[in-house]
Amino acid sequence: MSLAVEASSSGTKNMGFDEKGKGGADDHTEASKGAGEEVGHGGEELNRQMSHKSMGTHEDEDDEEVAKIELGPQFTLKEQLEKDKDDESLRRWKEQLIGTVDLNSVGETLEPDVKILSLSIVSAGRQDIFLPIPAEGNPKGLWFTLKEGSKYHLKFCFQVTNNIVAGLKYTNTVWKTGVRVDNTKEMLGTFSPQAEPYTHEMPEETTPSGIFARGSYSARTKFLDDDNKCYLEMNYTFDIKKEWAST
Repeated sequence: MSLAVEASSSGTKNMGFDEKGKGGADDHTEASKGAGEEVGHGGEELNRQMSHKSMGTHEDEDDEEVAKIELGPQFTLKEQLEKDKDDESLRRWKEQLIGTVDLNSVGETLEPDVKILSLSIVSAGRQDIFLPIPAEGNPKGLWFTLKEGSKYHLKFCFQVTNNIVAGLKYTNTVWKTGVRVDNTKEMLGTFSPQAEPYTHEMPEETTPSGIFARGSYSARTKFLDDDNKCYLEMNYTFDIKKEWAST
């Protein structure tokens, strides 16, 4: 989920623990036996398994570290339109991608700029929760409250200037009592600069319910592009309660 955790009162997810966690000593015995058998085959397979395990542990500790991919030289918007201008099909594709852009307003800037204007929580039958982005980036105190078991979706409003932003994505990590309980990544797309802000709506989700789901959470939201350039990093707190916060 994007803002909440994937847990329920039925205990299906068990706050990140699966049914294998109930194995206890029997599972430990089987694991030790399996490891012994691998060593008996020369140890090479065991070393390979340990390497994969180490990699997995590192990814769990910091999933957000992504190797930067060299995408080649960048071009300004004007340069991109001038390139291959004799190719009619390519020229039309570029115009369709870029849209109606005032080239005089974007100038000769290589780097795109994305400004996240607002975030809204939309739930049927009630007024949207409008969350403007603070100038300093991090909201102070409790930012919002979600009702347990409620259906909702997120809506972003953002503006793109200077150049095309490729592979804009949204990531959100949630913790409860210091334990990571959710990690969401959503690709938003590629956007050309324009005067009017863009709006993107996420798929509908359901807030978890039950005594273990209710409480306070901390979260970190990021908006990044294909070059791993971060346009907004925001840390905040929210609650899940039996009812929506009074307005």
